[in-house]
Amino acid sequence: MATVLSRALKLPGKKSPDLGEYDPLTQADSDESEDDLVLNLQKNGGIKNGNSSLGDVQDVDSDIEVGMTKQHLSKGVAEEYPSDATGNLEQKAGSSLMPYFRTAIFLLTVVVSMILVLVCAFLIPCPSRDMHLHNTWTRSLGQEAGGVLFQPELFDVNSDGLPDILLSFTALKNASVLGVSKPWVTLMALSGMNGSTLWSTHVPEDIRSVQCKGLTLVSLAEPVCLVTGVSKFLSLLQASSGEPIWTLNRSHLPSETLAAPAVTVPDVDGDRVSDLVILALGKGQTDLYFILVSGKSGIPVGGSVKYSVNGNGNLIGPQVHITSHGAIYILFGFGNVQAVSLRDIFAQARNHDSFPPGLQQEEPEWEKLRSFNLSELIGIYSEGVEFLQTVKSPDGNCSDLLITTKHGLTLLRGQDLKPHWTLEQQDIDSQPSPGYFNDDLTLDFMIQAQSGNSIMKKVLVVDGKSGLPVWSYELLCHMKKSDVLSVMTLDRKSIFLFWANEKQPLLKSLEPSPRVHHLYLLHPAFPTVLLDLSNTTGTVTASSIGINDLQKDAFYITVTTSPTSEHQPGFLSVSKLRLRWALMTQSRVVPLQEAKLRVRQGELRRLLSRIKFSDFTHKQAKLMRQIPQYILQVKNGDWKNPAANGLSGEVALVILRHPYLKEQCWTHSLLLPACMLPSK
Repeated sequence: MATVLSRALKLPGKKSPDLGEYDPLTQADSDESEDDLVLNLQKNGGIKNGNSSLGDVQDVDSDIEVGMTKQHLSKGVAEEYPSDATGNLEQKAGSSLMPYFRTAIFLLTVVVSMILVLVCAFLIPCPSRDMHLHNTWTRSLGQEAGGVLFQPELFDVNSDGLPDILLSFTALKNASVLGVSKPWVTLMALSGMNGSTLWSTHVPEDIRSVQCKGLTLVSLAEPVCLVTGVSKFLSLLQASSGEPIWTLNRSHLPSETLAAPAVTVPDVDGDRVSDLVILALGKGQTDLYFILVSGKSGIPVGGSVKYSVNGNGNLIGPQVHITSHGAIYILFGFGNVQAVSLRDIFAQARNHDSFPPGLQQEEPEWEKLRSFNLSELIGIYSEGVEFLQTVKSPDGNCSDLLITTKHGLTLLRGQDLKPHWTLEQQDIDSQPSPGYFNDDLTLDFMIQAQSGNSIMKKVLVVDGKSGLPVWSYELLCHMKKSDVLSVMTLDRKSIFLFWANEKQPLLKSLEPSPRVHHLYLLHPAFPTVLLDLSNTTGTVTASSIGINDLQKDAFYITVTTSPTSEHQPGFLSVSKLRLRWALMTQSRVVPLQEAKLRVRQGELRRLLSRIKFSDFTHKQAKLMRQIPQYILQVKNGDWKNPAANGLSGEVALVILRHPYLKEQCWTHSLLLPACMLPSK
């Protein structure tokens, strides 16, 4: 009864004032009722600020009772759910650290990015403020005394990716005696970027030729240049510094003088390095001497081989020609074209009949043209020859021969030396420039014709397949013997560049005025217009065109001599002009016909300024330089396994299957034994 009455009058779990402790029976019997009641009271606001929601009278013991009840509940909850409470605390602590973690990652990323930007800003060189120097520049070389005898050689000697300019000139240098000047022959390399001097050296005589492209005379990793003088000077130089590697001893030419630039031939002395053939002229013009020279040491290989030739006119060659069967011939002549087999030269120089692997082949069609005597020469073209060029044959393994005479052009098939076509054109005064004008992938040719007494020059483009003119125009030209140059674009077209005077009315052209020579550009896609790129009042003595392969751009190098007076020699200068920049900024459209252009002149300049240029020949030569000259040998007409010699299959297949690349080995004086491929 007492227990029931206690439950009715008091809250469950209330502490007894008499005992001062919990009643265990009451606590045991009322666990569920106490929990439900306390939860309901807390939920419904039964206890709030000491006031009971059941009445207005405040129970003094209610606060103590409620406090004790809360402690009991908190202990019970803590004991019943310990892991959940701990997990909630850890989750709250972890979530509170996430914003700091994200902020730290963001700041770290910003700091690293700023450091990278600063490092790149200091490591990568800034472009020059004088950007126009990269587009065009002019370098003065002093008062000229002999001019320039050859086209500037363009070759990257400082490994900056841009071809540099190598040239030789004779200028006046003041001697020790005041007022006295003497000629001074200089061989120099100028930077293709800004025209600064990379290296310069004094040479004992005028230079006839500088050859750097495709030479493998010392090492595949070391670029070299072969320098040929006009008398007895022949030297191999390091392209990067101009230091000599070897120089031909003058005692090997006691009574002869060098008649032409040296040409490279296959290894004939067994040192696995390409060798040279030089053509020397005796005391009489009819006596010519061929001398084999080691490309590695500069020492002659055997004795000199003498041939007596007949002919009148300019010296032709020497040039190396390879036939479809791999036979090698040297082409040369005086106003004519004759050929001698390299086998014959080697046999007479070494005085024996055993030949190295590169000289095993013969060409039956060529051998039919001479008698059985080995001293006899093969006659190819009889007379009137001004220029001789080997050109790529589109449908054969052998290059064809383009012969320029005073009366026209003749293209001979390289296989059997029979004429393919002939064009009659009088007064051709410069070497034809090959290029792609049509879409037939056959080389066409631009030629210039100008008689000695005329101021009008005729410019023609001759179709390489038929020999017929496909474009022609006449312009004023007061400058004699200027070259025509061409450069190929990525779409297998060629643009042609030549010099002429501005077209003027007849009365105005007769008035005395400074003669201004203009550089004109012809693009096959726009045959009715010329683009005037630049002009000069000096005389253009030599010119070359190079490719900046990194930017797919081309640049034009001009060597000019300023106008001279009666007692004062002119000044020699070299200038560079970047073609795409000139097309966009300073070119002028010159219409050739009255017909209206399909596009506006400004739009035409923008279209042409986007042209991308490429040197396909240089890329093919670079591919060939990857091949050592000793890895492909021909034995009994059968191929050795290229992989057994360390040759990559890709490069080997290029040579074996592509006849043009096989021919390029010889064009660029590269891997000569590897070019000895039997005709397939």
